[in-house]
Amino acid sequence: MPIAQPYKFVDSLHQTLVLEKGDYFIRQGYLNQKIGSIEQGVVRGFVYDQDSNEVTTHFYHEGDILSGNFIPNVAATINLQAVEKTTISMANFSEVMSHVNKNKEITDIINRAFEKMNQQLQSRLVALVNLDSIEKYKLFLEEYPNLINRIPHYLVANFLGITPTQLSRARKRFSQQM
Repeated sequence: MPIAQPYKFVDSLHQTLVLEKGDYFIRQGYLNQKIGSIEQGVVRGFVYDQDSNEVTTHFYHEGDILSGNFIPNVAATINLQAVEKTTISMANFSEVMSHVNKNKEITDIINRAFEKMNQQLQSRLVALVNLDSIEKYKLFLEEYPNLINRIPHYLVANFLGITPTQLSRARKRFSQQM
């Protein structure tokens, strides 16, 4: 399956941003003023639980839209951090949103991003509640087929809601089934 082509906002609206591994696109609680599309790289979304532990909620890769939430100029509800060197086509979120429903291309980009995010979140909720570790791992491989060798396994385990040891066992059982 080919990697999705990144969205390019109208040329006058975007600029290129390069994040090094560990850099943030946005931090939770900071004013959400930008939106981006990943041209190359991987970014993880995460929040902190009540005990200040990081909980990985999402992985974004080439072609995905990034934003701290989908409402401009309010506090971001998520941290977005580069897992590897990442190039992003970035724009001012308010400016982009001012073109929604006026510019078909931008409207379509935003609508597809919402649809993809909704589908992934629904799938993730079902997986966390109903699946065992090997089934979660299989679903991860289906939904993120090109990422398993680009993301540290402890982050994959965190995303799946299992320990790194459980992930190791699931990977071993999965490889034995193949």
